[in-house]
Amino acid sequence: MKFIINSLLFSKQIQSLSGVLTNNNTVPIINCFHFHLDDGMLTIRATDLETTLISKIEVETGNITGLTDIAVPSKLLLDIVKSLDDVPLTFNVDDSTYAISIVSGEGKYRLAGKNPETFPSMPEPRDTTSITLSSSLLVNAVSKTAFAASTDELRQQMSGILCEINTEHITFVATDAHKLVRYRRNDVKSDTPVSFILPRKPVVMMRNILASHKEEMDVQLDYNNTNAFFTFDNFNIICRLVEGRYPNYDAAIPKENPNKLTIDRNSFLNTLRRVSLFANQASHQIRLSIQANELVVSAEDLEFSNDASEKLPCQYEGDPMEIGFNAKFLTEMVSNIDTEQILIEMSHPSRAGIIFPVTDEQDSPEDILMLVMPVMLAN
Repeated sequence: MKFIINSLLFSKQIQSLSGVLTNNNTVPIINCFHFHLDDGMLTIRATDLETTLISKIEVETGNITGLTDIAVPSKLLLDIVKSLDDVPLTFNVDDSTYAISIVSGEGKYRLAGKNPETFPSMPEPRDTTSITLSSSLLVNAVSKTAFAASTDELRQQMSGILCEINTEHITFVATDAHKLVRYRRNDVKSDTPVSFILPRKPVVMMRNILASHKEEMDVQLDYNNTNAFFTFDNFNIICRLVEGRYPNYDAAIPKENPNKLTIDRNSFLNTLRRVSLFANQASHQIRLSIQANELVVSAEDLEFSNDASEKLPCQYEGDPMEIGFNAKFLTEMVSNIDTEQILIEMSHPSRAGIIFPVTDEQDSPEDILMLVMPVMLAN
């Protein structure tokens, strides 16, 4: 096997694929990239057994004889390629020993490849349903929701992102029981309602790859009962769906919230960041005291005799109230909203607060709701 490829293009592709690789694998072969060469096209595959990332790159080849497949140690290859300048790389693979020679200008590197026969095979897209989504929709949906997914390994269903498609809209939901985000678009629909749970890791990697492309593109999503298959540009992502039933998130969203606070997002976010420095570092508790058109954000840490408070102008409809939140959760949510103002709806200090972006676009297809649970205030 022999081919020539540009080092910068090659480095970018394998860096994108490397996100799926994990340390301390019990199956040594998946510490490798799988290379397949066919008619001037190099297909590179990486997997952690749950998720498979595939990229295709055009290369220069002569007459292909002997091996067309090889398993290449990923870490060593990444370390070599990422430090190279923009130069052609020539790969030569020994058909009998799997030894790999890489020539770059005046440099020559030799590493031990592996027999690719034991590299895991890919799931086949059988009995799938297909839908086409825009890259911007997926980037926004994952960016707005992924941070709210649970990191608790005992709550597998909540570690992923729920995707629901029905006759009215497509909805993405993530929650860890303390915070919840629902991202909804009414410009994608399906005659057959369906829901499944996407694992967080591969969809975040997909978001990162899509976000690195400046141009808008279509992403084809094929799914069945066990796997999701994403196809775009020269990438394929295959991931096993999270098993189990997602919690009834709609039941957690309070429907009657008469107290409504509208405030400048940047001012509120900067105040949260400053005041939270003085909060207890275990509870991250801050206090919002709201009345008329004034909001007071305060925090204290009795153990170190630290406290802080700031006043902010706001628009408020409702009864005066004090409510406590985890500053870390609240900051994450406000950071992931793009509008100049936000609306926080509340009903009682013991019930969840709902955060919405405030927009003038009446016909926007996008609907974002963020929920954060309160914390009990000390008297």
